Amino acid sequence: MQEDILIKELKSVATQEHAFGELVNRYKERLYWHIRRIVLNHDDTDDVLQNTFIKIYKNIQGFKEDSALYTWMYRIATNEALTFLKKRANELKTSGEALQMSLVENLRADPYFDGDEIQLKLQEAIAELPEKQRLVFNMKYFEEMKYEDMAVVLDTSVGALKASYHHAVKKIEAFLK
Repeated sequence: MQEDILIKELKSVATQEHAFGELVNRYKERLYWHIRRIVLNHDDTDDVLQNTFIKIYKNIQGFKEDSALYTWMYRIATNEALTFLKKRANELKTSGEALQMSLVENLRADPYFDGDEIQLKLQEAIAELPEKQRLVFNMKYFEEMKYEDMAVVLDTSVGALKASYHHAVKKIEAFLK
């Protein structure tokens, strides 16, 4: 089903349920991995993904179609993941940076993480980055997202994203040496 038809069916009461099932099937894996790279834990990712789809369902009527559907959904997923991390840091009375390092440490015991020592080292390097650089690096490096799409998701300019990615790469290279 083409995106414009999917959007039309999502906004129609008669076809919304079926179209939403199609939307979930089409995007659940991409959104899962996007969220997972932010929150780093499988169970937390499932919770955030569920909240993301609930928010998409509740707000689809307000989707203005001035961007691609997936960039709109990525923005919701990103915001949900960041909100989740801030809430978790507040609950644990810790900083966002300390929480990130704790999450990376927990990857070692995560049965869903099948990475090796090098991938853990990369995750440690990414966790050291400021939030925006971490998001930009993950979207560009792992998801191969275009800067133009990232600009919509993160509500910033392409130039700022390119600079953030460049700085992130330099910091990661320095960390890994």
